Amino acid sequence: MLKLLAILLLGYFLGGIPFGLLIGRLTRGIDVRRYGSGRIGFANVLRTCGVKAGILTFTADVGKGVVAVLAGRFIFGGGVEMLWGMPVDSQVAQAVAGVAAIIGHCWSPYIRFDGGRGVDPALGGLFAMVPWAGAGCLAVGWAVILSTRYVSLGSMLGTFSSVVILAPFAALGQQPPEFVIYGALATAIVVFKHRENIQRLLSGTERRLGEKGERR
Repeated sequence: MLKLLAILLLGYFLGGIPFGLLIGRLTRGIDVRRYGSGRIGFANVLRTCGVKAGILTFTADVGKGVVAVLAGRFIFGGGVEMLWGMPVDSQVAQAVAGVAAIIGHCWSPYIRFDGGRGVDPALGGLFAMVPWAGAGCLAVGWAVILSTRYVSLGSMLGTFSSVVILAPFAALGQQPPEFVIYGALATAIVVFKHRENIQRLLSGTERRLGEKGERR
């Protein structure tokens, strides 16, 4: 129980580090929350601060997910423990750490529970769990972004593809079902955080990749 709680808290507070906000201030001296979508993730930093700042933000936010899951795996170790009569193993611990990092990124304790939309730490967590599945989701996401120039659409479909990719392997017993549940929870959070984007996509007013973020 204590190990799982430590993993959850570590994932949350690690995921909450607002790298996009910090990078915006260091590179351009601005608060990226005052521009464009008002978010601190890759897309808004890219629009407001440029390519280098965007890539730094993407790398740092993906890294949060990777480190959270690896830390969860290390802290829990091997074996199985019982929690409220249910078995908990390393796969559960990794999924908990990954989801906690996504929640921390979306509702950061460092910036009054504001944050991003969870896409990059979700991708990082998946990379740490199943690297080839993470690569597949990244490919799907960027294929959609490059073909439509909608970052939001690529982000949602890329995250959802984790479930599509992993579910058949879990059904065959080749991947833990906990990782599919992780993908489903990540997708639910990412779609929830993109609900305004979904409305703009439906109305045809969503910003495309390359369009500058205006001051709010």
